[in-house]
Amino acid sequence: MISKKMLDLGTKRSVIRDIFEYGNKLAKEIGAENVLDFSLGNPSTPAPREVANTIKYMVEGLSPKDYNSYTSSAGDTDTRLEVAKNLNKRFSTDYTDKNIFMTCGASASLNIIFKAIIESDDEIIVNIPYFPEYKVFIEGQGGKPVFAKCSENLCLDISEIENKINENTKAILINSPNNPSGVIYPKENLSALTELLERKQNEYSHPIFLISDEPYRELVFTDEKPEFLPNLYNNTLVAYSWSKSLSLPGERIGYILVPNKVKNHEDVFATVGGAARVLGHVCAPSMFQYVVKSCVDVEPNIGVYRTNRNILFKELLKMGYTVANPDGAFYMFIKSPNNDGYDFCERAKKYHMLLVPGEGFGMKEYVRLSFCVETKKIEKSIDVFKKIISEYDGEK
Repeated sequence: MISKKMLDLGTKRSVIRDIFEYGNKLAKEIGAENVLDFSLGNPSTPAPREVANTIKYMVEGLSPKDYNSYTSSAGDTDTRLEVAKNLNKRFSTDYTDKNIFMTCGASASLNIIFKAIIESDDEIIVNIPYFPEYKVFIEGQGGKPVFAKCSENLCLDISEIENKINENTKAILINSPNNPSGVIYPKENLSALTELLERKQNEYSHPIFLISDEPYRELVFTDEKPEFLPNLYNNTLVAYSWSKSLSLPGERIGYILVPNKVKNHEDVFATVGGAARVLGHVCAPSMFQYVVKSCVDVEPNIGVYRTNRNILFKELLKMGYTVANPDGAFYMFIKSPNNDGYDFCERAKKYHMLLVPGEGFGMKEYVRLSFCVETKKIEKSIDVFKKIISEYDGEK
């Protein structure tokens, strides 16, 4: 016999991936230039030159043993030290290699964290809108996801979260800049959350972790940067990935940060190691650990994303759409005129424009558009959005 639960996951694919695969099929039929595929968060901006230079140096100047060998389970010590130095410089912290556990990207980081902290009956609060795989990750590691509705401006609704917290709450999961909305939670919003968590920790006499999922931390279009949550709340665990910041989604490289201020820090770090061992995630890809060591201070080029965001936001507002202005990431969350995101996506398909229905993100009235594409495709989409809203206007 096999696991029915795993069979269900294996046969019921991600909606985002299904749309992406449909786009690939459509591109073969009518040409990729004729498909406006905004489904997947696949960076269109090439990796910075420093990445290619580092790989070239490794391949041409080093022995393969230097970059293809096993590292320690938590990752190469020098790489972890460089990551810690980068965080210390930016956020006035005091981390060392003992705080950093290298992983196969943010998804692996989250699964490891959930495996490390979840026990029987534990609940993880997830804020809507959310990345759909959160539910899979939490349930896969034996936890129960509890979804908290957002405020009207798509930020955290502290009252809603307080209503969801109970003695079984083990953690709250935060994603800012947010996928799918691009919203950055403001400091006052996060401060209110951390005050609530401090109060509830004392009430229930056990730690409540704040898990910060940060693959988009470097992709910010405003002067105000996302808050570094470990500086606001001691029991914070960070899941990070270079998939977006260095345009390396296929290389699966990231880390878990376990700050010194986490209660029983050494035990928590050791538990992360045990969870990674059980899941087979020890020794992240050594070649890209080496790349990270050399490129950890490299900043992404987000010029094309900013251009795309500005064009879309301005034009959609002009047409009468309701849309959150993304301050970060590379997604736009657009409300369907009839509050039915699936219907909107089906109408868009007629024009070979591919969007993702908002239902999987917890808000069925929205659609997600990923604008990490060539600007010419954004410009082509404007006429399609005009045609779709005209359809809705004609049906009133």
